[in-house]
Amino acid sequence: MEEFTTIPTLPEPETEPQSAPSGRAAWLQLTYDILETILLSAALFLVINALTARVRVDGYSMLPTLNDGNFVLVNRLAYRFGEPERGDIIVFHYDPNQQDLIKRIIGLPGDEVRAANGVIYVNGVALVEPYIAELPAYSGNWQVPAGYFFVLGDNRNNSSDSHAWGVLLQEKVIGKAVFVYWPFSQVTVLDHFELLKANQ
Repeated sequence: MEEFTTIPTLPEPETEPQSAPSGRAAWLQLTYDILETILLSAALFLVINALTARVRVDGYSMLPTLNDGNFVLVNRLAYRFGEPERGDIIVFHYDPNQQDLIKRIIGLPGDEVRAANGVIYVNGVALVEPYIAELPAYSGNWQVPAGYFFVLGDNRNNSSDSHAWGVLLQEKVIGKAVFVYWPFSQVTVLDHFELLKANQ
């Protein structure tokens, strides 16, 4: 017959029941959690606001690229870590009312811009621009000095831009428009066009 030995078991340690936190402690914890959430949200908002801007397109000067009512995300740091390029869409302060406008960079400092016979030329090179609404009906010549840009709306004949009021001071640029985020049906990344590439 097999014999079985019984292994004695140790008594379980006595545990003291945990008392529920008092009403005062619970309210203090809740208040702390709320304040922590508010402070983190505020810090996140300030960081996002320092890096980006959100603007609403008002008008039709950038058709067909941008529609009236589009909301656009703007990279404020684009030109702190990179150089502006022809074809960039930028947002800037416009005098005298300090309203913000959105246009496309056509001429960089040192460029000579000419409009003639429905074509824009930069330094004598005709631009190929698949994004414009129609060919420009105006003509003129502009020299872009150091520290300035020559900007045009994609809706060339319905845009208040450099062909009407001259070159734009670079210091007035807020940032580079990079993304349309509203309405959802028009969400898109704003492509950069190498304006002179097709002609060089």
